[in-house]
Amino acid sequence: MPARCIRAWGPVAIMPEDFAIDVRFYRLSERLQPYFTALYSFDIDCADDAMVMDQLHPEWSAMRFTQHGTAPHAAITPDAIAPTCPFVVSGPTSRAIRFGLKKSRIWGLGLQPAGWAKYISVPARSMADRIVNAGETASFASFAPILDVVRNAKGSDDRDATAAQINDCLLTVSQLEVPNEGKVIACQDALRDPEVGSVAVLAERLGMERRTLERLCGRDFGFPPKLLLRRQRFLRSLSRFMLESRESWSKALDVQYFDHAHFVRDFRSFMGLTPTEYAEAPHPVLDRIMAQRMADQGVAPQTDMPTVLRYIVSRDSTG
Repeated sequence: MPARCIRAWGPVAIMPEDFAIDVRFYRLSERLQPYFTALYSFDIDCADDAMVMDQLHPEWSAMRFTQHGTAPHAAITPDAIAPTCPFVVSGPTSRAIRFGLKKSRIWGLGLQPAGWAKYISVPARSMADRIVNAGETASFASFAPILDVVRNAKGSDDRDATAAQINDCLLTVSQLEVPNEGKVIACQDALRDPEVGSVAVLAERLGMERRTLERLCGRDFGFPPKLLLRRQRFLRSLSRFMLESRESWSKALDVQYFDHAHFVRDFRSFMGLTPTEYAEAPHPVLDRIMAQRMADQGVAPQTDMPTVLRYIVSRDSTG
């Protein structure tokens, strides 16, 4: 199905319209990788009164910075999408984010759970399934200089330099003391393992009491471990379908699903629609970023992205 661009015109959506999307990913320097997912930029080029619509699967927390043009419109399913702001943050999500993009350049950066523990002072559960104006949220104030970096970037073709500046900025962000950082990173890694299918197995893998694990997941991951494991098996199934065949949901199902009906219930819970409805809908933005977003969530192999700049990685390793 061809991608479509929806033109907002009063209460009526007029479509289709032509548009172009240019997405570029950058791997951050090694010191930052346990805490952040890939840095990316995307340019949307369409008519001034048009909006490209799509839906993002549940994921870790993400920050988005609008370099120029209109800030994204977005909402957690099932809310109606609404304008956001130039520096916007979505907390960790258990439901899909529906979004609309107008002509713009936007930078995105995900916070892994270890990154939340390292940089954000409030519990992740307090931001779960929420979208906030980060410019007015004290917990994200230390990341506000990144908006200045992107807005002061020179030239439309100098994104590599902008990415390098963002990387440098992240290296200076103030950090919190995290006594249990090793456990957070271990939990982050364990959730990527398809063999970890129950809270009991997860707790045993981490050497933690179940109640201690519950507290850690709520504080740094945003959700109870049972929901996190459900989300991972769902995302593994969605990843297989979208990245491999797009022909059969049954062939894509994770081994931890009892049957297809079990998967459909999860799909409705996480995405707000059925697998068939999702497969038949256009995904003009997600189709271009699916492999990396699924790699960020630990349910698909890591893609071959460039480093931001070689000298940054070298400087990290010597610092």
